[in-house]
Amino acid sequence: MSRILLRTETILFVTIVVLTAVISIINPVFFTIGSLFDLLRSSIVLGIFAMGVLLVIISGGIDVSFAAIAVFASYSTVRILGIVMPEAPLWIAFAVSAVIGLGLGMINAFFISKFKLPPLIVTLGTLSMFRGFLLFAIGNKIIRDIPPSMPAFARTWLVEVGMEAGVSRLHPAVLITAAVAIFVWLILDFTMLGRGIYALGGSRESAERAGFNISRIQYFIYGTVGVFAGIAGLIYASLNRQANPQELVGTELNVIAAVVLGGASLTGGRGTVIGTILGVALVVLMNNSLVLVGIPSTWQRVAVGVIILIGTGLPALQAKRKSRQIARVAES
Repeated sequence: MSRILLRTETILFVTIVVLTAVISIINPVFFTIGSLFDLLRSSIVLGIFAMGVLLVIISGGIDVSFAAIAVFASYSTVRILGIVMPEAPLWIAFAVSAVIGLGLGMINAFFISKFKLPPLIVTLGTLSMFRGFLLFAIGNKIIRDIPPSMPAFARTWLVEVGMEAGVSRLHPAVLITAAVAIFVWLILDFTMLGRGIYALGGSRESAERAGFNISRIQYFIYGTVGVFAGIAGLIYASLNRQANPQELVGTELNVIAAVVLGGASLTGGRGTVIGTILGVALVVLMNNSLVLVGIPSTWQRVAVGVIILIGTGLPALQAKRKSRQIARVAES
């Protein structure tokens, strides 16, 4: 029982419940179905990003280029379809954006796998490269004349609930986020590939001795991050009903904070889908609800920074305690 209570997922769940209760007491408007639907909508893109970043962090790396990939893929897709197939159905838009994201993710994988460069350094470089190429070669103007299937997708809903101030709707894109989370969970918990990802994060040398193909694992990880980014970018453009090359870049801190807060270790080898989902929920809750309790939005980044410190500090303290306990047992 004590182990369950001290698990990161349990602590996060209790924190979310307490924070929700406090915000609801201060501002009763928060505790409504409408607010829940708004929080779920805000979690769609962040959640998809977080699943990709979870794979990277478990493998022992850090990727900061996923937002740039998302913008590049979605903006390029809108430009391409606007010229070639303006009336393209939504699935084609998603397919094109995902393929572009896959290609950009493979560029990251190539440098990381071929030259064994640190993922953080590579993705910092490709972040600037992708963004610069987008702005100066593809376009830097906001496109509001997007394929009709995208705004039509933005207007759809799964559930509609009548409220005092109007109608609240749950967008079906939450199902895409759920599907991505289930896919990552299945890979990590039920496949040899998932074991290889955890092994790579624990020790590259040990993973190689165990027979895992490190290069293939890295290509899978960063290719998957690219696909997820392409999908998330197109969802974002659809919900906003425009393609803006200046959007999304800068959200990396929130995503990494959510994954780390969910229990993933920045040194690799540890992390869960459930923990990441709870981390996303807490970050979205704080970002969307601080204003409701009278805290200026400018303090949101301070709050996220504190979350990162707590999320990385607590596991380190727990690891030190365990090492001391092992040392004491060995001495006795």
